[in-house]
Amino acid sequence: MQFELTKEFIDLLKDQIANNDEAGVFENVKDLHPADLAEIYNELNIDEARFIHVKLDDEIAAEVLVELEEDDRERFLKVLPSEVIAKQFIDKLDSDDAADLIGELPEEKQEEVISHLDDLDHAGDIVDLLNYDEDTAGGLMAKELITVNENWNIMTCLKEMRKQAEDIDEVYYVYVVDDNNVLKGTLSLKRLLLTATNRKIVNIINTDIISVKTDTPSEEVANIMNKYDLIALPVIDTLNRLIGRITIDDVVDVIREEAEKDYQLVSGITQDVESSDNAWLLTRARIPWLFIGLFGGIIAALVMQVYEGDLGKFPKMAFFIPLIAAMGGNVGVQSSSIIVQALASNSMGFESIGRKLLKEFGVAIINGSILASVIFIYNYLLSDSFALTISVSTALFAVIIFASMFGTFVPMLLNRFKIDPALATGPFITTVNDIMGLFIYLLIGRFFFLIF
Repeated sequence: MQFELTKEFIDLLKDQIANNDEAGVFENVKDLHPADLAEIYNELNIDEARFIHVKLDDEIAAEVLVELEEDDRERFLKVLPSEVIAKQFIDKLDSDDAADLIGELPEEKQEEVISHLDDLDHAGDIVDLLNYDEDTAGGLMAKELITVNENWNIMTCLKEMRKQAEDIDEVYYVYVVDDNNVLKGTLSLKRLLLTATNRKIVNIINTDIISVKTDTPSEEVANIMNKYDLIALPVIDTLNRLIGRITIDDVVDVIREEAEKDYQLVSGITQDVESSDNAWLLTRARIPWLFIGLFGGIIAALVMQVYEGDLGKFPKMAFFIPLIAAMGGNVGVQSSSIIVQALASNSMGFESIGRKLLKEFGVAIINGSILASVIFIYNYLLSDSFALTISVSTALFAVIIFASMFGTFVPMLLNRFKIDPALATGPFITTVNDIMGLFIYLLIGRFFFLIF
């Protein structure tokens, strides 16, 4: 049953902890999933969370640590001795989760924790994983997997699989290797069960297998697993030797983190922050783009100052400045968001920048014509100035064209130069379009008011 966290439940736990009611606390949390427990910890202070944590089974306690947000996990690990971290947590985790957890510790404490591990093979796997960049396939993979030799017969294979499965929580694929541990393919459990026990594995393997190298970027790994609907992906070295596997839960984390990063960039936040972070950290993450917005506002004011005389002669033009700015910003963000999404999911194919711009130009022509017509009719019926009517509708059409082209071109250009295209959305697009929209509007207004 899905757990729903309520204020009443948290208040009950707090009261039980305050009264040192260990039995009551354990009764309330004993059947909860580690992810639910991590959610509860977020609502408690460090001492209250520790009160619950020490009552948990070691394996559950280790999984809860993995589910915690990084800042909360850091609070826990900071107050625990290295030996406790090693024996109660690291020993209970798969190599990938263990390496991630140890990687968050100071370097000196990392060595202490690893030195307290009794399982030398597990310790060796963790040390190997720590050498890979966390944003690559090597940094995502786990060492735990089931491998069989292509020269074994079915009977030998089944015996070896039983031994290896004891150390693995989930068996997604059985990987087939040769005597040099070079990946040859995968083994279907169904074919394994239906094949005579004296037949060799090499005769029934599936050689059509997708794999990645250790230095493959994590975003590419996520795209591959999404494209081919994989739940696990083998990782090989430069000699095609099998060294690990990446499971779907790790890729979901990558997708979520990338989505959060892009969303923050779109919103004008330059660092990875949480709402629970302190005021200084939140300010430091937001202020750079706010300075850009301030600078853009100053330029917009200078543009208006240049056309001060025109606004003095035709004050009704000022009524439509917010409309022009808002429409330019909205169109620009729409265009850039669509491009960034397409680039992130690799769904643009081989479409060139020129072809994409041409398509967006067509969309902008249609949208601009419709919106300009609506505002033309509005002003024609309600305004006594035909110059204002034609100025606003023409400027709106031109601004929509410009904003659409600019919002499409900039993220594609950034992507071409290997810069995160999400930087082009949000405050940057809005600020530039505000300035250019205002300039286009006032320039067109001067032209038409002089004519009419």
